[in-house]
Amino acid sequence: MDKARERENGSIVQLPRANPLHVICNISRSDIAIIPVYFPPGAAHQSSLQKPKIPFKAHYFPQLLDHFTFQPQSSKIFYQKYLINDRFWRRGRPIFVYTGNEGDIEWFAANTGFMLDIAPKFQALLVFIEHRFYGESMPFGKDSYKSAKTLGYLTSQQALADFAVLLRSLKRNLSTEASPVVVFGGSYGGMLAAWFRLKYPHIAIGALASSAPILQFDDITPWSSFYDAVSKDYRELARTESSIGSKRRVGRTKQNFQNLQGPPIGGLCARLVMAAFVYTAMVNYPTEANFMMPLPAYPVKAMCKIIDGFSPRASKLSRAFAAASLYYNYSKTEKCFNIEHGTDSHGLHGWDWQEKLHKLEKLGLVEQACTEMVMPMTCSNGSMFPPSSFDYKEFAENCRKKYGVAPRPHWITTEFGGS
Repeated sequence: MDKARERENGSIVQLPRANPLHVICNISRSDIAIIPVYFPPGAAHQSSLQKPKIPFKAHYFPQLLDHFTFQPQSSKIFYQKYLINDRFWRRGRPIFVYTGNEGDIEWFAANTGFMLDIAPKFQALLVFIEHRFYGESMPFGKDSYKSAKTLGYLTSQQALADFAVLLRSLKRNLSTEASPVVVFGGSYGGMLAAWFRLKYPHIAIGALASSAPILQFDDITPWSSFYDAVSKDYRELARTESSIGSKRRVGRTKQNFQNLQGPPIGGLCARLVMAAFVYTAMVNYPTEANFMMPLPAYPVKAMCKIIDGFSPRASKLSRAFAAASLYYNYSKTEKCFNIEHGTDSHGLHGWDWQEKLHKLEKLGLVEQACTEMVMPMTCSNGSMFPPSSFDYKEFAENCRKKYGVAPRPHWITTEFGGS
């Protein structure tokens, strides 16, 4: 790497012309080989790949492969990981359970401080259960993602049954049958918490479902809602800052994305940049956090400051990529963004199979996901992103090509209800 050169708004890493960012942006022209990577002053030096330190002890439960059939394969056992913190617990007092979602369970335990905060008051036992096919809870080991034959056991219904079986066994083993259970979850985990209370009311007396998009199926919620909400985050910030330059930012950002899509930049670079804006809005916490990536407090505001800090003569590519670099490299640990062949540090592989979130599908921001949770998402003309639509036939055909399976777009509302 060339030495970093300084600018008013931070340090800029100058990438060598011999390697014109083909790893992340598929760029072949040497005259655009120098792309700014923004390192905000004082950014913490930490790695998002480090295992979080959490006050829990890991256990492994012998879990059935299939709870709903009696085929010979059904009785196969795999070991499901779960975490326990009994520091504040008194027998007979509540059990607070996190219904694990798409990733390593430590990841969620390290970023769910609310349960730790309230445990002393309720003298509660804390349990975090890892979702099957994520983290270490692999029914077929390294072959778990091998084909549709093995992945067919990855469903939300199987996951809920896992939670129910494990919790009943745990309560018996701890001689605390009278302890009430409350389930907690966020995002997909929040959906599972709500559905667990619905399906197993005799096991859980309540559920706290945070950011749970249980109404994103069929036509219950407008398909553009998600990206309209992301755009609203940036637009409201522009309104509160009440400067002409800031009010124009959302429009400029949309132009930046449209500019990024065409040659010579290519779709991959556009997806890289757009993903950064989307995920930053999703984790726009008021304090420093290390959930998706290490980020400062109010990262949306920090990203907007980067965009506004450039001179009027700066290129659209420079503004957009520098802002995206806040998300990808706030920790100052990355010298190159190897997005195409990056590691799956949070164990998210199975989500591609399980869910269809139509996040800018035309641009391929999120890979096809092809079974039960078909949640179409589009970009309206009013959002900060280029407009996109949802074509179910095209989506279904891609699923057949990739996995040899057909999605079931109405199954979730059939199984769990809708509006």
